[in-house]
Amino acid sequence: MVYVVSDEVMHKSGGQRMVVTGLSSGMVECRWYDGYAVQREAFHEDELLPGEQAFACER
Repeated sequence: MVYVVSDEVMHKSGGQRMVVTGLSSGMVECRWYDGYAVQREAFHEDELLPGEQAFACER
């Protein structure tokens, strides 16, 4: 899957909705708010679900 900065994504194992803030060599940097602070982590693009697909799983 090809992501662009500002896409909303979710990890395949669940968790918070995240916003893509950077891309590099198959890695996707994401940021999200956990209720206390803004968190940041990089994930391999295969670990993430794109917005529409991810959020349909929440329902």
